[in-house]
Amino acid sequence: MLAGRYRLGDVLGRGGMGTVWRAKDETLGRTVAVKELRFPSSIDDEEKRRLITRTLREAKAIARIRNNGAVTVFDVVDEDDRPWIVMELVEGKSLAEAIREDGLLEPKRAAEVGLAILDVLRSAHREGILHRDVKPSNVLIAEDGRVVLTDFGIAQVEGDPSITSTGMLVGAPSYISPERARGHKPGPAADMWSLGGLLYAAVEGVPPYDKGSAIATLTAVMTEPVDPPKNAGPLEPVIYGLLAKDPAQRLDDAGARSLLTEVVHAPEPKAEPEPADATKVVPLPPVPPLDKPAGKGSSAVSARGEEAAEKLRGALKSVR
Repeated sequence: MLAGRYRLGDVLGRGGMGTVWRAKDETLGRTVAVKELRFPSSIDDEEKRRLITRTLREAKAIARIRNNGAVTVFDVVDEDDRPWIVMELVEGKSLAEAIREDGLLEPKRAAEVGLAILDVLRSAHREGILHRDVKPSNVLIAEDGRVVLTDFGIAQVEGDPSITSTGMLVGAPSYISPERARGHKPGPAADMWSLGGLLYAAVEGVPPYDKGSAIATLTAVMTEPVDPPKNAGPLEPVIYGLLAKDPAQRLDDAGARSLLTEVVHAPEPKAEPEPADATKVVPLPPVPPLDKPAGKGSSAVSARGEEAAEKLRGALKSVR
């Protein structure tokens, strides 16, 4: 029992710095998600303080965002000298799991997911919050279709001091923007770049950059063009626009929103007419009935046929 109120149940997920539990709020009788901060065994007290600060920052950041696409924080509990975040439980699977288990997203569905994430990012950016870790595994697709952006654990809040060690990057290399990879101070455009990487992965099944190691991947992010997507279709302009290496040339919220909305509301393509000589598999036609036995009428027809044939033979003899 946590804080005399939350009864922990099954583990929902584990990450590098924490574990998420399904739990029962015994006071209100509802099911919640509880994020437990776990300390790696090798860290010192300074790093522990840094992780505690990061966890509390995550809770405060989420609480400031008013958007249906962000989870609701209910409580923060101090237990065993570390914070536990009590949040709304979203039943569903991550976008990464959906791609892996159900297959690639169609461009229209990917655009719908992109618009939902864009809404959360806009709300966060208005509050001076950069997510800094937008990627498929941090997006939940609820059973009712709701799209939720999770894990603000490395979010940067405007006005708060940095909690990342100098010269260190935190995040998934494949989704870190070029300016962050170069060590520059990021702005909202950095989250937009990550959204572009997420859309690329949604329709291609792989991130835009993945060279096998963090250093090689980050180098490619900074210097190499992205491999052309094969399945993006109408999403291609927005993906290229979001993955522009120069943040000044990158699509902003309004530009991305306009292009994604066009994809969502585009009419369904008409089916191509089938060629007349297309090879088909068709059922055999019904067999026509056999001719009826010859009667009086058929005898007359037969006689006339024999008469015509005799005249033809006579004509041929005269020609000879």
